[in-house]
Amino acid sequence: MKRHEPVLWNEVMAALSPRSGGTYVDGTVGCGGHARGILEQSSPDGRLLGIDRDRQALEVAREVLEGFGSRFTLVHGTFGRLGDLARSHGYYPADGVLLDLGLSSMQLSAPERGFSFQLEGPLDMRFDTGSEVTAGDLVNNLPEGELADLIYQFGEERRSRRIARAIVRSRPIQTTTELASVVERAVGRRGRLSPSTKTFQALRIAVNDELDVLAQGLTEAEGVLSPGGRLAVIAFHSLEDRIVKQYFRERSTVKPEARPSLRLLTRKPIQASAEEREANPRSRSAKLRVAEKLG
Repeated sequence: MKRHEPVLWNEVMAALSPRSGGTYVDGTVGCGGHARGILEQSSPDGRLLGIDRDRQALEVAREVLEGFGSRFTLVHGTFGRLGDLARSHGYYPADGVLLDLGLSSMQLSAPERGFSFQLEGPLDMRFDTGSEVTAGDLVNNLPEGELADLIYQFGEERRSRRIARAIVRSRPIQTTTELASVVERAVGRRGRLSPSTKTFQALRIAVNDELDVLAQGLTEAEGVLSPGGRLAVIAFHSLEDRIVKQYFRERSTVKPEARPSLRLLTRKPIQASAEEREANPRSRSAKLRVAEKLG
């Protein structure tokens, strides 16, 4: 299994400034890379709640964090319910919340999870394998118009109608590589980027309801923060980053009817250094935005 390298690690630690005695929530704990840093820097008694929809990731995180004893709690769930989970497990209020919205290397490198168009596997793409709807269900059952709209909306793919038409004509499609071939035959290939990248992104977002969960999760995260607490969010594509940017702007703007509830700490998103982009290609599209809860 390929080791997962957390992106913007130093920048996240600087943004959250973990301290002894602090309480933190990692809403997408994944394989535990950022969580380990938070616990190390909040030594000796900082506490962390790690939430993830992927049970396999939680198992890995538990091994990574086992040296921290009782200072952490791992919970299977979605950060769309971050408020309830933080309160019920004793992590309210929190001094910092992190949401890293990217896929882990573990997820991408597991063919049976169906996230990668480079590895043959079933069309799954579920973060929580207990969920009902898979990518295969959407690919093989959606009407052509709905499938085209989905690929356009969540993949920002201008050739969505051509792709949807090719998919419908090729049904049933059973595997990731089969779907990637259908897309490539429909639109051709130019440059290094696979023509199926946006289609796979769109299906994954739809299967996991990612954008609605993000919108709800931002509200939940702000709600659990104590005054002075910080919310750090790492987005990996424009749809996610736009939601975060608009939320932070809305909540940090002075209005006649309401005072702002957040102070924006990043006017522009923080991006990876040239050294990190070279060492970890996943970091190239990462954008970190940070805000602080006002009293």
